[in-house]
Amino acid sequence: MSIPAQFDAKTIENKWYDYWMKNNYFHSEPDHRTPYTIVIPPPNVTGVLHMGHMLNNTIQDVLIRRARLKGFNACWVPGTDHASIATEAKVVAKLKAEGINKNDLTREEFLAHAWEWTDKYGGVILDQLKKLGASCDWERTKFTMDPDMSASVIRSFVDLYNKGLIYRGYRMVNWDPEAKTTLSDEEVIYEEQQGKLFFLKYKIEGSEDFLTIATTRPETIFGDTAICINPNDERFTHLKGKSAIVPICGRVIPIIEDEYVDIEFGTGCLKVTPAHDMNDKTLGEKHNLEIVDIFNEDATLNSFGLHYQGKDRFVVRTEIAKELEEIGALAKTEIHLNKVGTSERTKAVIEPRLSDQWFLKMEDLVKPAIKSVLVDGDIKLHPKRFENTYAHWLNNIRDWNISRQLWWGQQIPAYYYGDGKEDFVVAENIEDALKLAQAKTNNQQLTTDNLKQDVDALDTWFSSWLWPMSVFGGIMDPESEDFKYYYPTNDLVTGPDILFFWVARMIIAGYEYAGEKPFTNVYLTGLVRDKQRRKMSKSLGNSPDPLELIDTFGADGVRVGLLLSASAGNDIMFDEELCNQGKAFSNKIWNAFKLIKGWEVSATIPQPEASKVAIEWYEAKLQQTLVDIEDNFEKYRISDSLMAIYKLVWDDFCSWFLEMIKPAYQQPIDKKTFDKAIEMLESNLKLLHPFMPFLTEEIWHLIADRTPEEALIVSTWPELKSFDAKLITDFENSIEVISGIRTIRKDKNIPFKDAIELKAVNNDKASTYFDSVITKLGNITALEYVSDKVDGALSFRVKSNEYFIPITGNIDVEAEIAKLNAELVYTQGFLKSVQSKLANEKFVAGAPEKVLANERQKEADALAKIATIEQSLAGLK
Repeated sequence: MSIPAQFDAKTIENKWYDYWMKNNYFHSEPDHRTPYTIVIPPPNVTGVLHMGHMLNNTIQDVLIRRARLKGFNACWVPGTDHASIATEAKVVAKLKAEGINKNDLTREEFLAHAWEWTDKYGGVILDQLKKLGASCDWERTKFTMDPDMSASVIRSFVDLYNKGLIYRGYRMVNWDPEAKTTLSDEEVIYEEQQGKLFFLKYKIEGSEDFLTIATTRPETIFGDTAICINPNDERFTHLKGKSAIVPICGRVIPIIEDEYVDIEFGTGCLKVTPAHDMNDKTLGEKHNLEIVDIFNEDATLNSFGLHYQGKDRFVVRTEIAKELEEIGALAKTEIHLNKVGTSERTKAVIEPRLSDQWFLKMEDLVKPAIKSVLVDGDIKLHPKRFENTYAHWLNNIRDWNISRQLWWGQQIPAYYYGDGKEDFVVAENIEDALKLAQAKTNNQQLTTDNLKQDVDALDTWFSSWLWPMSVFGGIMDPESEDFKYYYPTNDLVTGPDILFFWVARMIIAGYEYAGEKPFTNVYLTGLVRDKQRRKMSKSLGNSPDPLELIDTFGADGVRVGLLLSASAGNDIMFDEELCNQGKAFSNKIWNAFKLIKGWEVSATIPQPEASKVAIEWYEAKLQQTLVDIEDNFEKYRISDSLMAIYKLVWDDFCSWFLEMIKPAYQQPIDKKTFDKAIEMLESNLKLLHPFMPFLTEEIWHLIADRTPEEALIVSTWPELKSFDAKLITDFENSIEVISGIRTIRKDKNIPFKDAIELKAVNNDKASTYFDSVITKLGNITALEYVSDKVDGALSFRVKSNEYFIPITGNIDVEAEIAKLNAELVYTQGFLKSVQSKLANEKFVAGAPEKVLANERQKEADALAKIATIEQSLAGLK
């Protein structure tokens, strides 16, 4: 079988992915094996692959491929999320570009457009994941709006409602004026922004006096229904029982008293706008104040805004300030820093708004999720530090606003049979709803035509919190074979930004519906940033196209580049050079394979001692690395596992092992050594396969003709065996000896083809087991152990052992002595400066222990070097 000179990633990636798909290696069905299950964090259905997806899915693929090699029944369920706010916004924008207004469509007409959009653009990201090598069980692909998935969501809602956990309430909610929907508290991001503080003058009714209030939002004065003062504030005793007049609109509002007002803050007077502030609403309820809502759903002012009706809130803020100034009602303005709530999805500034919404009571639901992670440790977060974030959120949880003023999503299964707010029933379908309504009203004449379903949709997260259960049919059929076999899943890989939105809620749902955890480990990745630590974004132009990276560096190269710098929970400083490093690693492995396959093999020549020793050492080194790899995987240090394999293959296998067994120029290698070299290479490929699936599968099949049952993807992970650790430490010592020989050859210009002698004083009683390797790699004619130093020889030390290379005719002794003397003078000067520093009491008293230890090490190194130089000089004289 001919081996291409270069590793061609593009060709082999398509070849092997097609081969894996054709042989159905990714698909899983329940059987006698232990399952290993991962559910993908479902990306937005209309999303495209970005660097965060690349990292997250590479890690999942590493875990699933390793589990497959370890004999588990590996199942990785892919899918997408309908992403109600994001997708609806895209569909609305598309329709707008076509001259169609959403409000002119029926719900059914709009949903037809949404499905058309989804069918056209949805799932692109899943096809892109195949380019990365993701070995998902594509036959199990799910979409959160699939009929069975939607049925699970509706059943969950009905169940929770019947348990008294879902209720409808008129509450102050977070309103996104761009998406025109409510958001849960967790979907609001608070950002510090610089704005203005406006000091407004309200005239006291029946007098020429006025009071002053400070506000950041002068446009909301149209919704003022009271002024509040603290009853203990002596400055305003004269205002008690009086009324004030709101500037511009002229509304007369009472001056009320409440200790809620902070005497020290602002002017001590507070404008109360119950429709547009959570705290003001509380005050309004306490004092029976009128509620005046001044905003339309897009945050333009309504008729209460008088001549500002129809204008955007921020336009009004600028214009009303001018009008207030003109009428003498603006005392002053100041620059003011405050935290402004913005929509996580649209980035729009959130408006507090009173609205009828559906809520889920969380106080009791959350308890098992707190216990599981923070008390029992049944679910482990990696890194552990995220437990603090998890605890903060869950211990301060509020009822979850689960309704959204959208059409794209699961429609709330509440059916109204009358005009009253409580005239509704909740059921999985309209037929069941009719029976409930007839029973509730005691009116058998009701028909489905009398029922009107709630127009709102459910929060997307209310769908995806069921994901680990619903993908296996666990909500609709808890006794299903798939659900009982695959649930709970094993590992979840996701970002810490959705630790509450998704992870915590899945845990809550798992205990509520299945009575157990949905997964055991949560691996939290960091954000992918650029090398300047900036978050990657299209606007900054610093986010590379993942598919272009794969095209340039190969999927294996990109996977390695990402993972080498991706420690759990820490942000990744991405640099394309990392992918180049991954590509170079691919080429290194390819060239090592080509080198081995290029050797002529002889079944008749004996195995050299150096090769026998090299094999024993590498087998021990491989086992030692395997122990490290297993430990790192257990602790979810995926990048550390890769680095251990990287060093094993690059340093130990390519740089040392192959050199130790390599036959002489144009000479054959013995079959025993060659077979072991192939065996070691195959072990390396097994370890590398989860990280570099394409390259390893290609080499695996080039080594030998393999049947589909013998493919690397379904091979066996190397077995842990006992090993002789002394072999490894002894070889470390031998490496230093070989390095010493190579340094002298380089410094003295002694070509490697010129064989040299080596004599050693073994003061350390070091092992001589690797002498055959030292002899081969140093091109030594004879390695002799002596009791005293050798005169007329170049020398070096390894620990306490002394090594001597007798001078040959091609060394200029006088020049060598001059060179050594110069080096001695320099090193003595360096030692003097270090010792002077250490003799300085002030320095020693003030310097950190780390700095002192560093200086003392410099002193010790200089003393050892001087001793070696002096010894070399003595041998040359």
